[in-house]
Amino acid sequence: MNILYQDTEIVAVDKLSGMLVHRTSIASDVTENFAVQELRDQLGQKVNPVHRIDRPTSGVLLFGLNSEITSLLKKQFDEHLIRKTYIAIVRGFCEKSAVIDHPLKKENGNIQEAVTRYETLGHAELPYSTSKFPTSRYSLVKVFPETGRMHQIRRHFAKERNYLLGDTTHGDLKQNKAFSDYTSSEGLMLHALSLEFKHPRNNEQISIKADLPERFLTCLKYFDIQEAEF
Repeated sequence: MNILYQDTEIVAVDKLSGMLVHRTSIASDVTENFAVQELRDQLGQKVNPVHRIDRPTSGVLLFGLNSEITSLLKKQFDEHLIRKTYIAIVRGFCEKSAVIDHPLKKENGNIQEAVTRYETLGHAELPYSTSKFPTSRYSLVKVFPETGRMHQIRRHFAKERNYLLGDTTHGDLKQNKAFSDYTSSEGLMLHALSLEFKHPRNNEQISIKADLPERFLTCLKYFDIQEAEF
């Protein structure tokens, strides 16, 4: 796995789209290709995931190398002290910036507070129709989830009808196919771009970034944006 950051107690990797963080009953059919297992084998020691990102999402994934540092980092996540930044491509022309403040229901029915901020980096209008309009509009957005609920970004943008491209669970399948056919870019258009936090041991500011994957790079030209702008 591509290691983005490593010291004696913390490791961050660039998780590939399609890789599970660890075994789960939700994907009981999968018997291999887990980030925890691959990193453990690569480093030759036990690793503890500090947080999770969805299977189809790529990007920064943080691990602790002992139980104490893992607990301290998880506490920072719980207290919203870690700044998370994602990049996504969504349906429609989004506002320049906005906050989606909408509670989300857990699988057990409990309601959780959920807040997502975003900034729009660019718009694209592609020459094909997926509805009554002759063209299809999309936005490239930088997303800052302030809470960490299951599928939060995907569900929040779906609520606004700005479905994430490539999202087969909460998205628009017709849009997914049309966008993929035109751009030749497949998969969920959601990438965990960076994490910023203070190291629990020395209070040093840590910033970890995962470069945009190919499925995003092939689409930047439609938004008239250069990779260097990230």
